[in-house]
Amino acid sequence: MATQRTALGSISTGSAPAGPASRCSSDEDLLDAIEHAAVDYFLESVNPANGLVPDTSRAGSPCSIAVVGFALSVYPIAVERDWASREQVLEYSLAALRFFRDSDQGGGPDATGYKGFYYHFIDMQAGKRLWRCELSMIDTALLLAGILTARMYFDRDDPEENELRAIAEQLYLRVDWRWSGHGTIRQGWKPESGFLHYGWEGYSESIVLYVLAMGSPACPLLTDAYDAWTATYQWENLYGIDFLYAGPLFIHQFSHAWIDFRGIRDAFMRDNRSDYFENSRRAVLIQREYARRNPLEFAGYGENCWGLTACDGPDASTATGADAGARLFGYAARGVPYGPDDGTLAGWAPLASLPFEPAITLQAVRTMQQRYPEMRPDGRYASSFNPGLANTSGASWVSPGHYGLDQGIVAMMIENYRSGLVWRLLRGCAWITHGLRRAGFRGGWLG
Repeated sequence: MATQRTALGSISTGSAPAGPASRCSSDEDLLDAIEHAAVDYFLESVNPANGLVPDTSRAGSPCSIAVVGFALSVYPIAVERDWASREQVLEYSLAALRFFRDSDQGGGPDATGYKGFYYHFIDMQAGKRLWRCELSMIDTALLLAGILTARMYFDRDDPEENELRAIAEQLYLRVDWRWSGHGTIRQGWKPESGFLHYGWEGYSESIVLYVLAMGSPACPLLTDAYDAWTATYQWENLYGIDFLYAGPLFIHQFSHAWIDFRGIRDAFMRDNRSDYFENSRRAVLIQREYARRNPLEFAGYGENCWGLTACDGPDASTATGADAGARLFGYAARGVPYGPDDGTLAGWAPLASLPFEPAITLQAVRTMQQRYPEMRPDGRYASSFNPGLANTSGASWVSPGHYGLDQGIVAMMIENYRSGLVWRLLRGCAWITHGLRRAGFRGGWLG
C-alpha cells in the first residue's frame, strides 16, 4: 500500500507534517490500527441488500442517513488502504444510491423522504421513517456529501460506475433547497406539524449544508440565506484566544471531513483575518486549556485528557452510591467552556481533530489510551467514557457499543491527515466549488 499512498499524494496541513515518511512508525502504526477498526464498522454492519448502515452497533439500531453518508465516504478509503476491494464497496455504494433513488418521497408518516430530503432515522430493511423523527436537513446534507464523494471516486467508464454517477447526480439535483430555507435553513420538518420552530443559527456543523444548498444548479438556496446564517455567529475570546465560538468539538470537525477549508475564506472570516481550519485549530487549544483548568474538578481531566463533544453518556440510571446525586446528561452535545459537562469524554474526539493540531491530538490519544484502555473495546472507540464513574474493578464507565458517526469522522479525518484523499475528491466536485464561491469563499485552492 505504500505505493498507492504515494500515488494519492499528501496535502500539507499547516502545522501537520508533510507526509507519512516524516512521522515515526509508531504513530503510523497507531493511526493505521485505529483507522482500520473504524472503517471496518461500516464493512461489518452494512445491509448489502440496500446499502443502509445502522446508527450504532447496538441490537435493533435503526439506520441513520448521516451514517450512510459517512459510509459512502469511507469506502474509498477502504479500497485505497487494501482493506476491501473496489468491487465490494461499489456494490454497497450502488445499493445505497439505488435505494434512495427508489425510496418513497411522498412525505407521509411512513415514507423515506420528501422533496429530496430524508427522515433522520429509517428502518434498516424497509427504509421507512422511524420514531416519528424529523425530515432532517443536516443529516440529508451529510448523506449527500457521501453520495458526491462516491460520485467523484468511482470515475471509471464502467456500466456500474457510470450508473452510480448518474444516480448521484439525480439525487443531488432533486433536492428542493429553497423549500428548506426561509431566512436561515430550517432544521427539520414533520408531516404532522410542518417545519420545526428553529433554524440553523449560530456557528455549527452546517457549513457543508449551506455549501450543498448553494451549489445546486437545479434549485439553489438564495445567497442571502448564507449571509443571514453568518450574521448569527458569535466571535469570542476564550483563554486569550480569539475564535468563532462553538462549544462541542464535533462542530469544528464534521464539515471539515469533506471540505478543505485551509486558506479559503468567506466574508466573515476575511473580516476576522482567519479561516475555518484555523478556527478549528484554536478550538483544540481551547478544549485542552479547559480540561487543564478543569473548573468543575472532574476525574481524569488534564491537558492530555480532553474531548467534549456530542456523544453518548451516563444518565441518572447509571449512577450508584456516592454518584447517585450527580447530574448526568445521557446523550448530549457536551462543550466548553459553558457546558454541558458531566465528566464524560469522547476518546475519539481529539483524533477527529488530527489535521488541525497533530502533535497535541496524538499526545492526547496516547495518554488517554494508556490511562483508559477500556475506552476502545475490541480496538474500536466507544462513544464515550467517564473516569469519575468507575466500576468495582476501577475501570471507567464506558458507553456500550459503537456509533457510526464517531467511526466515520475518525476514519475520514485520519485519512485526510495521512493522504488528503477525501479533501481532494471533493475539491474536484464542481458543485462543491460553486457552492463555496456563491457563499463568498475566496483564495487558497479556490483561486
